[in-house]
Amino acid sequence: MDKYAVWGNPIAQSKSPQIHQFFAQQTRQKMEYVAILGDEVHFESQLLAFFAAGAKGCNITAPFKQRAYQLAQVYSKRALTAGACNTLKKLDNGELYADNTDGAGLVSDLQRLDWLKPNQSILILGAGGATQGVLLPLLQARQNITIANRTLAKAQDLADKFAQYGKVSAVQLNDIPAHQFNLVINATSLGLQGQTAPINQDILKLAHAVYDMQYAKQCDTPFIAWAKSLGVQNLSDGFGMLVGQAAHSFALWRGVMPDVTSLIIQEII
Repeated sequence: MDKYAVWGNPIAQSKSPQIHQFFAQQTRQKMEYVAILGDEVHFESQLLAFFAAGAKGCNITAPFKQRAYQLAQVYSKRALTAGACNTLKKLDNGELYADNTDGAGLVSDLQRLDWLKPNQSILILGAGGATQGVLLPLLQARQNITIANRTLAKAQDLADKFAQYGKVSAVQLNDIPAHQFNLVINATSLGLQGQTAPINQDILKLAHAVYDMQYAKQCDTPFIAWAKSLGVQNLSDGFGMLVGQAAHSFALWRGVMPDVTSLIIQEII
């Protein structure tokens, strides 16, 4: 049976095994998918041994996305622009192909929500790896993006890097223009500490929709809870993005795109 896995540290919280089991049953694919705790020191040798033993592919999550990227020999454009990968596939010649399906997962979820029209203005909070991983697919979807970050220089570096692909600008968190953004996306990890980005609440009040890349199973994320308290009507956490990026990884490995709608609506995992 073809073997796949998700690697991370920590990894016990991962929903990926349940998601891919659902996809495999839906598409009648015979495959095994497990979660593996990567060692902070020996990750590279562990991963190479995993493929040497016959594994066909894997997902990569924090904190190994950059390290796994370095092990590949062939890269998708979106992996190259992200500088990291969340998906590896073993090619027929034995080489590892790196892809980054995070942005594709986000775009497909925004399309499912009907929140993605051409030439919209999107505000992304944060300029870390999460933002870098989704910029190319968003710009390819013809979105006008403003990156807001506590440190302006980091946001400006990203804006400069991706300017060749579309309209993207940078601003400090405390200097976001009083503009009615079509969509505000939280790409910071502040929710893990129960915090939210320190921005003017009017930015959220004026927004047509608010999206948090983070996901909380049985409650709102801090960012979604804040937006809800301000009266924002169109809200979504990152569960659909999680399922979407998994679907694009699955399609890369198995050659068939699973249907994500029923899984997202039911939140059956």
